[in-house]
Amino acid sequence: MPNNFTWSHGYQPAQKFSKPVAYFSMEFAIDQALKIYSGGLGYLAGSHMKSAFELKQNMVGIGMLWQLGYYDQLREQNGYMRAFYQKRTYSFLEDTGIVVKVDVNGHPVHVKALYLAPEVFQTVPMFFLTTDLPENDFLSRSITERLYHPNDAARIAQNIVLGIGGSKILEALNWMPEIYHMNEAHSLPIACYLYQKYQNIKDVKRRLVFTTHTPEKAGNSVRSTQLLTEMGFFNGVDIKTARAITGMKGDSFEYTPAALRMAKIANGVSKLHGKVSRKMWASYEDICEITSITNAQNQKYWQDNSLKNALDTNNDELLRFRKKELKKELFKIVADQTGKIFNSNTLTIVWARRFAAYKRADLIARDVQRFFVLLSNKKYPVQMIWAGKPYPEDHESTALFNKMINLSHQHKNIAVLTGYELELSASLKKGSDIWLNTPRRPQEASGTSGMTAAMNASVNVSTDDGWIPEFAVHGENSFIIPAADLNKTIFDQDQHDYDHLWSLIENTIVPLYYEEPKKWLTIVKNSMKDVLPAFGSNRMAAEYYERLFVD
Repeated sequence: MPNNFTWSHGYQPAQKFSKPVAYFSMEFAIDQALKIYSGGLGYLAGSHMKSAFELKQNMVGIGMLWQLGYYDQLREQNGYMRAFYQKRTYSFLEDTGIVVKVDVNGHPVHVKALYLAPEVFQTVPMFFLTTDLPENDFLSRSITERLYHPNDAARIAQNIVLGIGGSKILEALNWMPEIYHMNEAHSLPIACYLYQKYQNIKDVKRRLVFTTHTPEKAGNSVRSTQLLTEMGFFNGVDIKTARAITGMKGDSFEYTPAALRMAKIANGVSKLHGKVSRKMWASYEDICEITSITNAQNQKYWQDNSLKNALDTNNDELLRFRKKELKKELFKIVADQTGKIFNSNTLTIVWARRFAAYKRADLIARDVQRFFVLLSNKKYPVQMIWAGKPYPEDHESTALFNKMINLSHQHKNIAVLTGYELELSASLKKGSDIWLNTPRRPQEASGTSGMTAAMNASVNVSTDDGWIPEFAVHGENSFIIPAADLNKTIFDQDQHDYDHLWSLIENTIVPLYYEEPKKWLTIVKNSMKDVLPAFGSNRMAAEYYERLFVD
């Protein structure tokens, strides 16, 4: 092997997790220092790698080493969001010296693997792929430049590098997985790589499993079959055969149903999402079973130890004290970014996640004057923080982010924070009293931010979507907006959710927080108790072996 590179799990895999599995994902949120993720998909994958390590699973992670990451979220002079791209190198990644070739648009592209050892961030062994090599031309080097490139051809090249390049790297390592796990359909070229190898669709299906994360058909990748063919997506499988094995007969190639036909089993990421997915793809022939394994997050990484200790010892005084300390820590970030001084005794609501239209960041502020009255109540004041990254080419969501910045300039109790990455995410969860989640039902596949908020004594206020129906007991561990009638217009659904949200805030949540602190603390503790272990990723990682990776 080049450079005499050696690697190991650093542990003897547990017997019940001994089957070798390769986990392919376009993004992983492993640590603040490794900026190769955008949002929930990466957060989920990162927690999975950590829990697989803790459970001693025989797993390897395969990802992409994005030269510019996703983007750094900065501010323009007027305070508006700016997407800034900065090239990074990482001293903790080891150059394996292993280089393989993939065919992209009729040209050979060299792909190198860099290694993340388990002891660095307590993950399974991980290999990150780069094309930023001197033997590649400029265009080839740019394939691994940035996550979710806006150009279709660039995205397809990224699919090829991850799926085919990653598979070839495993062969070069002489580590042959029994299961190839596609976390979303980005790595779908794996299927054609395996087909070329075994020349039998049954042998492909026996090895391939698939996790889908998108409950809206429009959100699943669709690209030109001709362009995919020209780019090398099918790894040399002739188009007639590619159409036959994927069931994609027309000019448009749909990634998700193709993956559902090539895999032996697939899963949605919550019970509701599994149900939505089965209905969404029901008219497609020859797809595999779609079950559900609910997403989860890694307790060891996310939960504050003092809060956990306070709960475990039933020390209410310590829990209150530590929560106030964590609020003060969050408010230092608020002051640093915005120049505003927040009060640790004030009820603090946080809305923080990827900015996308269906998540409705501005739902609570639909009536701005009513919102300002809530914030300004001298007896029972409220503080509000927004944070999150829109996709930089999503101009509607970027405009919404900037709209919230404008709103924050109009009131001292509003802050909009930039740089929503792992560390800020953790601070917001630990420092919030209310974790507000307002997706338009049923468009949230799972959503995991509320899980880690609950671990850190923040109470979920949410629409009944994603993972929430499996967790929430209204008024006991969370507060739930009742489901809107999906047959009504979007405007009416939004108005329904707005009205019920405000009824909860004005009539229940604010009075309860200030007038009945013991009852409030009971809800906080119920939330912390109920979220674990059911929504800890050790449960999830074990469930994948038990239900998805079985023969």
